Amino acid sequence: MNDPEITVVIPAYKCEMCIDELYTRIAKTLERLCLSFEIIFINDASPENDWEAIKKLSIADKRVKGINFSRNFGQHYAITAGLDSARGNWIVIMDCDLQDQPEEIEKLYNKAKEGYEIVYARRAERKDGFLKKLSSKLFYKVLSFLTDVEQDETVGNFGIYSRRSIEAVKSLKENLRYFPVKIRWVGFSSTTIPVEHSANRDRESSYNLRRLFSLALDVMLATSNKPLKLVVQLGMLISATSFIFAVYLLIKALSGDYLIAGWPSLIVSIWFLSGIIIFILGIIGLYVGKTFDETKNKPLYIIKETTDKND
Repeated sequence: MNDPEITVVIPAYKCEMCIDELYTRIAKTLERLCLSFEIIFINDASPENDWEAIKKLSIADKRVKGINFSRNFGQHYAITAGLDSARGNWIVIMDCDLQDQPEEIEKLYNKAKEGYEIVYARRAERKDGFLKKLSSKLFYKVLSFLTDVEQDETVGNFGIYSRRSIEAVKSLKENLRYFPVKIRWVGFSSTTIPVEHSANRDRESSYNLRRLFSLALDVMLATSNKPLKLVVQLGMLISATSFIFAVYLLIKALSGDYLIAGWPSLIVSIWFLSGIIIFILGIIGLYVGKTFDETKNKPLYIIKETTDKND
């Protein structure tokens, strides 16, 4: 069987009501372009009937493949599973909630054919609530600072990626999977184009504040040692401050100012030793963090079943 021109990878979670329409619009778009394609839905152990809807589609159209996780691993692990199964020359990644417009795939593909290996979809007018946009903006600002990789809150997972760029992402073996950071890290020629973004259709986002905070913490600690470096710098700053304060107290004592016996030495000792301890813990943390990342060996995800009879 020849490889399709395009693979569309779609992580699914609480999207039962969107799946049929999403499939129909993707198929119409790609058939109009006369492109061979496959669609891979990855059910991230949704509590709704996403898997049943995916299985029905795969029976009706052999170009649809379904992957069902044994439990909820998270959106970016679902994307990883889809990338591992993708056979297309070009891979499109999009969300299942129809906020990413299937019709925009044509614009992404045409732009990629100009010579780009990665084309990001920038949401020209993001149709999310104020709190969602604010939390997303803060998340990407902090993430950019701590990972030293520029992030854009108007760009999510939606985009089209060459087989070569995806193979490079797959070669990264870290357990934490956060696609936007990884695809930017591997490089390759890229560009960004504006696309239409739809409203949420009253669907509750799977990323509540707690999950967003947990994701941000995981990504920041797993993709960069900058937080640990900041801790080291904090320790050095505290030690330097304690030294300056000690000089100040010495000058006060030599000038004859009254000081409570024992208090200066106690305060200076606490500040200085606290700074040294934080400094040492930061250095140890750098080594422990790197070692911990390298020694993880658990599977990234576990597949319960697929719709592909060859698996």
